[in-house]
Amino acid sequence: MTKTLTHTDFHFQGQKSVYHGKVRDVYDINDDLLVMIATDRISAFDVILPKGIPFKGQVLNQIAATFLDATADIVPNWKLATPDPMVTVGLKCEGFRVEMIIRGYLTGSAWREYAAGCRELCGVKLPEGMRENEKFPEPIITPTTKADAGHDENISKEEIIAQGLVSREDYEQMERYTRALFERGSQMAAEKGLILVDTKYEFGKRDGKVILIDEIHTPDSSRYFYSDGYQERFEKGEPQKQLSKEFVRQWLIDHDFMGKPGQVVPEMTDEYCQSVSARYIELYEHIVGKKFVPAEEGDIMTRIEKNVTEYLSR
Repeated sequence: MTKTLTHTDFHFQGQKSVYHGKVRDVYDINDDLLVMIATDRISAFDVILPKGIPFKGQVLNQIAATFLDATADIVPNWKLATPDPMVTVGLKCEGFRVEMIIRGYLTGSAWREYAAGCRELCGVKLPEGMRENEKFPEPIITPTTKADAGHDENISKEEIIAQGLVSREDYEQMERYTRALFERGSQMAAEKGLILVDTKYEFGKRDGKVILIDEIHTPDSSRYFYSDGYQERFEKGEPQKQLSKEFVRQWLIDHDFMGKPGQVVPEMTDEYCQSVSARYIELYEHIVGKKFVPAEEGDIMTRIEKNVTEYLSR
């Protein structure tokens, strides 16, 4: 089994605090910069699974860096540098407590709610008679509140503004950015024979400006279908061939786990973890259009510490 990084405990110069998220560990440097380490942890149904996935952190970090660079003309973002394959260093922003989810197709949790009779999602009316994996007439934005622990909750634009989570002016700016980013991401995916189905963006504020933060267009935050065969599968009502984390969720569902009390995570064998790793690498190569080059083997912690320390000292 290839080595994985599932926990970090660094002490960088100027470090004020560290936040251990579901997948990322974020180090605050002098209340000015953030060192974001994409670990090999994997989560589903808001539960961190017991084993890491080889190269997952590198895949996520490098896809996100690619798309942050490719969309910097649309919206200012937090990224300054990627001093290590698993690390991005960027500007610290005051994050909004809302995630902007945009959906181009009716699938995943939105389809599950629709199939159960729901015809309004986050204040957005949904057309009657839609089928699973059908394209929306135009992409819909279905925001969620950002929870520190537990489940994020669906919320409407008007509720967000009424609760004072985000001002109307900032929210509408986030909406404009979300639509423009999704359009660019969809174009880039189409060039590689993929459909960007849905994704999420997170924003923050720095010096009075709305700034794009965190990762974008990775398989953890997005769902992709293969363009080839999409229409045929849709017409036959067959599952779409996709590149996203949904296959992990589906595997868990098939083993009676959806993160509910009393449910037990199924055994993750080394073979299973390697198969998930292969799917992540496949998505990287498809969406970035380059061969994946694994980071050097050895002590991952030592390598990251050296690379980040060298960058910060400059």
